[in-house]
Amino acid sequence: MKPMKRILVTGADGFIGSHLTEMLLERGYRVRALSQYNSFNYWGWLEQIPAGKNLEIISGDIRDPHYCKEITKNIDTIFHLAALIAIPYSYIAPDSYVDTNVKGTLNICQAAKENKVKRVIHTSTSEVYGTALYVPIDEKHPKQPQSPYSASKIGADMMAMSFHNAFDLPVTIARPFNTYGPRQSARAIIPTIITQIANGAKEIKLGDLTPTRDFNYVTDTCRGFIALAESDNSIGLEVNIASNFEVSMKDTLELIREIMHSDIKFISEEQRIRPEKSEVFRLWGDNSLIKNFTGFEPEYSLEKGLKETIDWFSKKENLKMYKTDIYNV
Repeated sequence: MKPMKRILVTGADGFIGSHLTEMLLERGYRVRALSQYNSFNYWGWLEQIPAGKNLEIISGDIRDPHYCKEITKNIDTIFHLAALIAIPYSYIAPDSYVDTNVKGTLNICQAAKENKVKRVIHTSTSEVYGTALYVPIDEKHPKQPQSPYSASKIGADMMAMSFHNAFDLPVTIARPFNTYGPRQSARAIIPTIITQIANGAKEIKLGDLTPTRDFNYVTDTCRGFIALAESDNSIGLEVNIASNFEVSMKDTLELIREIMHSDIKFISEEQRIRPEKSEVFRLWGDNSLIKNFTGFEPEYSLEKGLKETIDWFSKKENLKMYKTDIYNV
């Protein structure tokens, strides 16, 4: 029997990273999971994953190039998810987004090159497209940096691609659209609604409800990541992971309210509204490229995914981990 592939997941302690780590373990891979270093020896959502011989949890920071060289030794595939992702926080701390997202990606790519890693899956975001100039949005759509966050991710994507073009690093840029599901941060709109309803709120303060999004349940997003890693045809390309379906924020919230049998009222609050030129008003992703390469099809409808998400957040042991009375940037 051939030895199982060694995989590094950066950002494994986060929402998508922890689900991806679980899925890789279920498929028999040996996973080195990177959690951001802290003095509490706390591993984020990796705390939810049972220990096993195929899981190695390490703590560190992708902003350190020397550390990146160490953790990428004897690794076959890197799933690079570590990043700062909150858009509102990027308005007040943009420098940290460059350090983590751009320089961190440089460090991972340089380390992968030096250690001859066979595949690098770099995580992008649909936010790099900005408000759709046409729909569905394919990979040729222009990039529009409508926030410091999206600008940093455009920079990170281009850094990763430059290593493919200059050094033949086997990079794929995976570009998930709006992922949701268990463990998502309360700064995102779906967990914000669910947790407040579950806590008995009568009204919820929100931002603009007119924008549309292409929502993807986290299990589908992770399946897309793995499918791209297993496809040599995706090397050197940017590839959307999307549902090819758009829905407005308002309609999404109405569906959540219906599933949870709630009569909660939605109230617009100024501090939650993005600057006008920074709001991304429409996202609808074309997923034909990943379908052609891998046969990928989303397995979760929005309603099915929301029911799974609501069930998880509604459990007392999960709900208590969220500070629903605080606006989380």
